[in-house]
Order: sequence, then structure tokens, then C-alpha cells
Amino acid sequence: MQTYQPQSTKLTHYLFFTGKGGVGKTTTASATAINLADSGKRVMLASTDPASNLQDVFDTELTNKPKEIANVPGLFVANFDPVTAAAEYRESVIGPYRGILPETAINNMAEQLSGSCTVEIASFNEFANFLTDPEVDQKFDYIIFDTAPTGHALRMLQLPSAWNNYLDENDRGASCLGQLAGMDDKKAMYEKAVVTLNDPELTTLMLVTRPQKASLLEADRAAQELAAIGIKNQQLIINGTLKDPTDLPSQTIFTQQQNDLAQMPASLKELAQFEVPLRAYNVTGLDKLRLVLQSEQPKLTPQPSIKNDYPNLDVIVNDLVKSNKKIIFTMGKGGVGKTTVAVQIAKKLVAQHKTVHLATTDPADHLNLFETDDPDITVSHIDEQQVLKDYQDEVLASAQKTMKSDDVDYIAEDLRSPCTQEIAVFRAFANIVAQDDSDVVVIDTAPTGHTLLLLDSTQSYAQEVQRTSGEVPQAIIDLLPRLQDPSQTEIVMVTLPETTPVYESMRLNDDLDRAQMAHTWWLVNQSMLATNTTNPCLQARAQNEVEWIEKVKKLSNNHFAVEQWQPDFEKVLLTI
Repeated sequence: MQTYQPQSTKLTHYLFFTGKGGVGKTTTASATAINLADSGKRVMLASTDPASNLQDVFDTELTNKPKEIANVPGLFVANFDPVTAAAEYRESVIGPYRGILPETAINNMAEQLSGSCTVEIASFNEFANFLTDPEVDQKFDYIIFDTAPTGHALRMLQLPSAWNNYLDENDRGASCLGQLAGMDDKKAMYEKAVVTLNDPELTTLMLVTRPQKASLLEADRAAQELAAIGIKNQQLIINGTLKDPTDLPSQTIFTQQQNDLAQMPASLKELAQFEVPLRAYNVTGLDKLRLVLQSEQPKLTPQPSIKNDYPNLDVIVNDLVKSNKKIIFTMGKGGVGKTTVAVQIAKKLVAQHKTVHLATTDPADHLNLFETDDPDITVSHIDEQQVLKDYQDEVLASAQKTMKSDDVDYIAEDLRSPCTQEIAVFRAFANIVAQDDSDVVVIDTAPTGHTLLLLDSTQSYAQEVQRTSGEVPQAIIDLLPRLQDPSQTEIVMVTLPETTPVYESMRLNDDLDRAQMAHTWWLVNQSMLATNTTNPCLQARAQNEVEWIEKVKKLSNNHFAVEQWQPDFEKVLLTI
């Protein structure tokens, strides 16, 4: 596979780097920008990622105004804050209703517009401003965006009902994206932005992924979703391929990566593919950014091992037993190992004489891994796609009775949003909890604080402002108070010892605080530090984990544990 070298790669005027959290989008986009600027080009790098660490990467304060980077002539960087933009957008929607609607209704509307999808729309607004600015266009040879808009956001903006005011006139509407009425003056700008995105002579989508099955599947999903709406000029950058294995952990990783790459989705195999080898160092600062894409790398020397005396998962489970928790969720972003941790917790609880109902949304091809003869473990497999379809059908059937076709199309697209999926799955979980057939219920996907507040507000204020669509089942009504009771419920926040997963977990944590959800424990999963590897590259990366483990230790007020990296951990740990 060809090593990624921007100057020898066919690049267009606009470059959008996209991929799931933690794959190295920001690093790759930044290194690309520096590489092109060093070759004499004028380059603009802009991030609209809420988890962006551009300020750390360049070691300088950044705003939404382009700032020239010292020691990199020709490079300008801006760090848009979509969270702030979303807050301004939210107020522009809610403001006209203050003093007219009751305070409870205002609070409900605010929650409706507090989800990730609203941030997504605000992010796209920042994109569109830059993408359609003729002055910016003429000033720079390359304009690079760290994080591309999702297909969901683009489809929503292309629907007619996104631009009329029916949401002001109906008591149902979008569960996550919220009202676009009042933004009609930007419709032309958005349309121009979409045209630019669809032009293969102008725009390239740079799909960044890890050489791992879950990451490759996510890249494939994004590629197909964006291709379906016209963004077909795509390239694949595989970040973090391990070279030169020297011990058992490194050999295992090498073999697993090669197997996952060999089995990548067929549609990805058709794209131009490039790789960035795994680096031993944290890519922050100009010297490291210049270095990361170079073929010649510093020689690695073995480092003295760091004593790993962090607590493990047993500490968390012992506390769960001692405090007699009845409902346990594992929570975290995709790819951190929520499911495997849930299975481990279930097994450890049974070992301490508890009966457990384990509920999982694990993909269908892994269902056999959850079969167990243990009479103390009841396993429920929730078909995520099926419960989502059932919920979508229910809401659409109701909408079709009262709405025009354009409005129904808007609702249909909104039902593809992340919040909708979370609500649908949570309804299924609520039914399982309501059965009360075991000492403890362990669930591998926790609802975010935002989703719980949506459900709670719909339950309480449906007559005033009902925007999540559909009735709230009795099982959820009964469950919500239990989830806010720390004597009954615990959420275990699962993360990885890396920058982006920790920052994403922090935002999820804020969500839970806002919803007054019970949560105490954090688990740092898949730690290389705990393996005691002797491979120089892995050893150096293991030492870099300490900073993030210590951050989690502080965030959790010392209520944390660390689990070591496991090869092919899904297959190994999910068998019960």
C-alpha cells in the first residue's frame, strides 16, 4: 500500500477529512496542511470538530478568524466552535417565544435543540460560510476542513420542509435537528455549498480510518452515505499501521490489522488507498507534524517500563455489589469496548452470586458469542435496526395522517438521526428492565443525558411542545426516576487512553450531569501500558497513555479502573 504523501497525491482545492472519533483526522489534516504550505502553497485549515485539539496541535490560541502560523509561511488556521455556534442558533430559535410560552415549554424547546444534531447544523453553517466566500476561495491554493458534514445533515438541508415554517405551526417535528425556520436567508448559501461539495474537480473527501474492523466499517458507512448524495470523489487514508513487530503483543496487532485490512468492505477497496504508519510519539507541535508523514523516522530505543499499579475492573464490580446496584449501563463512544465491558461485568457479578440479565445490541454476526448455559445469566439481544425501524414506522404512520408529503419527508429524514436511534433502543431496554427477572440488569448502551431529557420533557410537557414524536411507553415513564436514583443505577463510562475518546467521554459526562443521572465510575479500556510490551513503538505509545489515564483519574475523583489491551478482544471476551 502506498504511503500517504500529500504532494504526490492528486488533491483538489477543497479537502474534507472525516472519520469516527480517535482515528487521527486532526493529525492527518494538520500534517497535510503543513506539508503543502512547506512546498510553497497558501493553505487554510479550519476545524469544526467539537472535540478539536488544533490549539494543542499547533500550541497556539485559535479563534474562528484565520491565524497565520509562525514558522509555517503560507499556513492559516481557524478553529470554529460549533458548540458556541449551536448555542447562538438555539437562542435565535427560542428567543421569539420567551414571554409568550410558559417557562416549562421554553425549557423543553431548549432541550430539543441541545443535541448533537443541532451542533451538526451549526457546524455546517460554518462550513458553508467558508465554502462560499469568494475572497477565501481566491486567497488560498488549498482549503482543508477537519471534519466533513454527515450525509444526514446534508439530506436534511436539501428537503423543502427544512425551509418552511411548519414547525412553528405543528405540535410535532424534529427530535434532534430542531427548527430551521428563520434561516431562510441562508438557503442560497447552503445550496451553493452543496454544489461545491458535489463537484469532483473542486472537492475530495479524505476518509481517515484505523486498520481495524469497526473503524473500517464506519468509514464505509460514511463513504456510502456521502456518495449517495453526490460526494463521490473519495480517498482512503489508513492511519496507524504497525510495522516491524518484535514481541507477542506487536505480532498479534500486526496480524490482526492485516486480516482486518484484507477483509475491508468491497466499496473501500475500490478507492485510492494510502497509509500512515503507526508513530511512537504524540503528534503535537510543528516538529512532530512535519515528521509524521516523512519516510525517515527517528530511531527508537527501548525505554524502561513504567510500573502499572492502576486498579482493574474488579474494583468497580466490587463496589457495584457492595452498593447493591440494580441497573448498570456501560456508556461511551463507538469503538471503546462497551459491549465487552458489559459482558465482563455480568460474568464477574455472577461470580459474586448475583443473577444477571444482560442486554446487548451487539451486531447479528456476533450473537453466537453471547450464548450461555449459565442459569444465572439471561441474555437479551436487541436488534438495533429492527427496533429503530419499528419506531420509525410508528412515528411516520402517525405523521402521514396529518402532514403534507414534504413535511413527512422531513420527519423521515429526522428519524435517521442519532438521537432517534438512541430513543428507539432505549425503549427496548426499558421493557427489559420492567421485567424485573434478575438481581441486576446490565445494559451495554446507556442513553445520553440529552436523550433522557427529551423523553422526560415529552412525558411532562407533551401538550405544550411535543417534538420527539410518538407516545412515551409506560416502561420508560417508570424507568426514568430509577435512572436518577444513585442507590439503584450506575453508569460506567468506558473510554480509551487517548485524546479524542477522553474528550468525547467528558462531553457525555456533562450530558449526564445535566440530566441528573447517576454515574460514578470510569473505565480506561484497551491499555497498552498494562501489557508490559517490549516493542519500542508500542512501548513509547504505552508511556503516552499515562497522561490520559491520570486525567481520567482526576475527572472521576479516583473512581476509575484500567483494563489491559486484549488481542481480538471482541471474540476473546464476549464468549460467556
